[in-house]
Amino acid sequence: MRIKDLPNDSKPRERFVKYGAEALSDAELFAILLRTGTKNENVIEVANKLISEYGLDKLFECSLKELEKIKGIGPSKAMQILTIAEIQKRINNSKNPVKKISRAEDVFNYFYERLKDEKQENFYILILNNQNNIIKEQLISKGVLDAAILHPREVFKPAIKNSASKIILVHNHPSGNPEPSPEDLDITKQLIDAGKLIDIKILDHVIIGEGKWWSWVER
Repeated sequence: MRIKDLPNDSKPRERFVKYGAEALSDAELFAILLRTGTKNENVIEVANKLISEYGLDKLFECSLKELEKIKGIGPSKAMQILTIAEIQKRINNSKNPVKKISRAEDVFNYFYERLKDEKQENFYILILNNQNNIIKEQLISKGVLDAAILHPREVFKPAIKNSASKIILVHNHPSGNPEPSPEDLDITKQLIDAGKLIDIKILDHVIIGEGKWWSWVER
């Protein structure tokens, strides 16, 4: 049955106005977000299928391609769903803003919300001023870390551009285990040595895992 053919007390938008968001089911909330269904399924049915396939707790961890596997979820709707996820991450980060880095835990708190559900490794640098306040963050690479990709030129270029004298290396392990691989350690050593040559100090390399971190300095 089409949404417009339902009685008003069963239409998500009308129920939202009358009873508030808390009265709606998960599928009804997603129906308001998605707006339209398909020729053969109304938007509530599409929303139910989406939640049934991935589960509400894992839905925001999906990629665009995974969401688009559900009939009725095209690129635009998939982006709408993942936009909500990204906004939520930023809201969580804004509640506990980190501006000054004093220890590895500060780095973990700064990045954890955005990296905890990532399915690929993301390699960032944090660029700091002389007081260890964050000037800028820069994503250097996305995917499996490779020494050939993480060339010192690409790593240090943002720091040089911002006239910074120190940086922190950061990346995540999608497995949840933050213990470094042999290549992680080799890359760290290479970049520390390269930094000495151009007088840019690497203060630490922090690896983000599931609820925990590994720190070059602390370990």
